[in-house]
Amino acid sequence: MAKTWYDSTISLDPIKDQTIAVIGYGIQGHAQASNMKDSGLKIIVGARKGGSSWKQATKDGHRVMEVPDACADADIIHILIPDMVQAKVYRDEIKDHLKKGRALGFSHGAAVHWKWIKPPTWVDVIMVAPKSPGQRIRELYKENFGVPALVAVDQDYTKKGWSRILGMAKGVGCARAGLIKTTFKEEVETDWFGEQVDLCGGVDAMIRNAFETLIDNGYQPEVAYFECLHELKLIVDLIQRYGIAGMYRRVSETARYGGLTRGDRVMSKEVGNSMKKTLKEVQSGKFAKEWVDVYAKKGPNSFEDLLRKLDQHPIEKVGRGLRKMMWPNQTIS
Repeated sequence: MAKTWYDSTISLDPIKDQTIAVIGYGIQGHAQASNMKDSGLKIIVGARKGGSSWKQATKDGHRVMEVPDACADADIIHILIPDMVQAKVYRDEIKDHLKKGRALGFSHGAAVHWKWIKPPTWVDVIMVAPKSPGQRIRELYKENFGVPALVAVDQDYTKKGWSRILGMAKGVGCARAGLIKTTFKEEVETDWFGEQVDLCGGVDAMIRNAFETLIDNGYQPEVAYFECLHELKLIVDLIQRYGIAGMYRRVSETARYGGLTRGDRVMSKEVGNSMKKTLKEVQSGKFAKEWVDVYAKKGPNSFEDLLRKLDQHPIEKVGRGLRKMMWPNQTIS
């Protein structure tokens, strides 16, 4: 059974006098920095001077500094910039400002696990990985709740690594929902696997294949869109709240019988074998190397060709029209 912690068993006291520099003020940076600040922790935001993040963080009431200055003033440096730029920013703007006994914090373990960043032995290396996008982290915090998170200590030089990361997780609000102990290795491999085989890649492919099956058999695109994409959220919401069996008990009897007797035919052993192959690519570092090589050539535009192709898929074309019908005031992408 995994080790767990909850809000009532954790204290902010071990880090209440420490300064935490949150590097990056994107979706995660905004949520985590703001939540920790509202929890009474001492926060600095490290950002590019004059950039949009700098302006937003200042507007939100944070003390904002350029990254090297923020790191020089911090006891804990919490790196929340995208994976593929972490190594360069660490090398150019963080590394020289580390001092013995300080801590490097992360919300995803890739840079440390794959050794894109090699911290010195005389700092703590810690991680809090909320299991939600940043917007939801902030929303639930304001509702006096939180999202669960994984926590890990990869290097505990001070022997205070766990009290540091547990305090940060409490400050972010995640301990209200619960914290689960993990390792950097486990977090990276399971996170990337999930993104590729079901959360993003798998569910995308399943939706498009189901849609194409109906279209190829003469059904209207609009009807196929609602059945294969739109209603999926309703089912996922049930699964998240009640579990898989609980979902089945809350759908129609026909849906229950059909799903229970046909699901394994669609997601067959062959699909399971493909999942195992994908996991091995993650575990071996093959995917990490591929992604680093692609990013080195194309940078942030690495996936634009793939996204443009996806934009032309029939499900996206019909979906833009239907979403505009349902949410007329929403920006349609």
